[in-house]
Amino acid sequence: MDQISKKIKMIPQKLKELKNRLYHHKIDGYIIPKNDEYFSEFASKDKLKTITGFDGSFGLAIILKKKNFLFVDGRYVEQAKIQAGKNFQILEIPKKLPYQILNPNLNLGFDPMVFTSRNLNYYFRNKNKLSPINTTLIKSDISKNFKSQKFYTLKPDIVGETANNKIKRLIQILKKDGADHIFITAPENVAWLLNIRGRDNPFSPIPNCRVILNKKGKISFFSNIKNISYIQKKKDFIKTSFFNENQIISFLNNLNAKKIIIDKTTCSFFFENLLNLKFKISNIGDPLYFMKSIKNKVEIKNTIKSHIYDGVAVTKFLYWIKKNQKRKVSEIDAEKKLESFRKQNKNYLFPSFNTISATGKNGSIIHYRSSNKTCREIKRDDIYLCDSGGQYNYGTTDVTRTIAFKEQPKNIKDTFTRVLKGHIAVATANISKQKTGSNIDKLARRCLKKVKKDFSHGTGHGVGYFLNVHEGPQAISKRNYIKLREGMILSNEPGFYSRGKYGIRIENLVYIKKEKNNLVFKNLTLAPIDMGLVNVRLLSSLEKKYLINYHFEVYSKIHKFLSLNEKKWLLQSI
Repeated sequence: MDQISKKIKMIPQKLKELKNRLYHHKIDGYIIPKNDEYFSEFASKDKLKTITGFDGSFGLAIILKKKNFLFVDGRYVEQAKIQAGKNFQILEIPKKLPYQILNPNLNLGFDPMVFTSRNLNYYFRNKNKLSPINTTLIKSDISKNFKSQKFYTLKPDIVGETANNKIKRLIQILKKDGADHIFITAPENVAWLLNIRGRDNPFSPIPNCRVILNKKGKISFFSNIKNISYIQKKKDFIKTSFFNENQIISFLNNLNAKKIIIDKTTCSFFFENLLNLKFKISNIGDPLYFMKSIKNKVEIKNTIKSHIYDGVAVTKFLYWIKKNQKRKVSEIDAEKKLESFRKQNKNYLFPSFNTISATGKNGSIIHYRSSNKTCREIKRDDIYLCDSGGQYNYGTTDVTRTIAFKEQPKNIKDTFTRVLKGHIAVATANISKQKTGSNIDKLARRCLKKVKKDFSHGTGHGVGYFLNVHEGPQAISKRNYIKLREGMILSNEPGFYSRGKYGIRIENLVYIKKEKNNLVFKNLTLAPIDMGLVNVRLLSSLEKKYLINYHFEVYSKIHKFLSLNEKKWLLQSI
């Protein structure tokens, strides 16, 4: 029996064990989120996957004595049905929320360290009795994709601003709000503020830690004490007191303050309740999200460099896969080959998320992950979608290309072209006029909607600087009203998915720059778009000009890193 079969057979057993614990704790059900206690998107400890088999980046399971529910968003419905549909009823958020389907008399248990009060209110709206249970009811599988490492510092010439200056800016916000302290519970925000990184996350250089900063600049730093030996010695941390992560409860109980700022998206139900008993909690939330969303000139410069490295790897991969169709190449083969091209660059560290290598019908699963069970051979007749990214010294990348190996039917080319028109509409948007991601999202869908087609994910997410590949508060989506500012980095990735047939997505990362008193997007990603999938007749003259200019930029910036045959192919492809 292979390892995957073993895991699948283990899931019903783990469900049975959990259901037995419900009786012991006198509860009717138990709620399991995707995140860990640090609210990381890509957590190293994944209890949701352990109990359901579903490995997408977002989900919520509710285990009752006789029923099991798994809630996911539109990106993951098909994937969840495949991975967990045998044991769970799959429901799509926000079309269905737990409080709308559950008996209001149910008493549901939850771990107060992995939920926020905001989460619980959104999902349950006080319709059920919720009982915090401090005992761990599930022993999670721990990811073996990475090794944790000691925290380290980044120099100002890499990040463009000293930690001391960032702290001063943050303290000004504390004083303006009348707060004595800020409790920073998002590790990526601590990393940005103090110019540190680590490896407590499979796909991000995140150091798992929390910080309490007071208005005088004194820092109390909480983490696994084994990981801080290097940064403790740095002069930047003279005002910092270091504690083991298990000391934080005692520290908060003894903290002398009147008003404190917390982040309601990562400050757990447990910590918020504790703080509510002692302090007035500010309503402004953690200002670091917005502060780190505005990249400075050094961060943009280094991100541009990283995208040149990445563009070379992706272009070499596209050439390779186009020229190797006489050999059998599977989705996993292609994924490994792309990784090998990235590894040729000394600045490459590791992937920024699980690569989506999907051919034919697998491409219709928006966040598909190829496995030994689902892996397909890439056939000439199919279209192939590859969504991947890397963490580099120094920058974070994310790129999707959809390609064909032979002439495709008119309906597929027309759909690809409509997705491309949406992509170009975003890339050429006047941000000063559109102002928010919500308005720009409409541009991405407009051409698809003319033929009654659409896609069930946002058009773009914010991206960190050598941090998380998904970062807020900015996004290009239907309900994101954050004003877009110069220096923000986002993805531009409209798509279309024909269930059980194929998937199309075209993704570049872009940054916002001011030109002639207007805010505009500038492409970061440098990889050719498959012109063989384009119905040129559907393009306007401006769209044709955009494609010519884009491909000229790709060639001019990466050609010197390509072989002669790769250069010739790139020129012919565009």
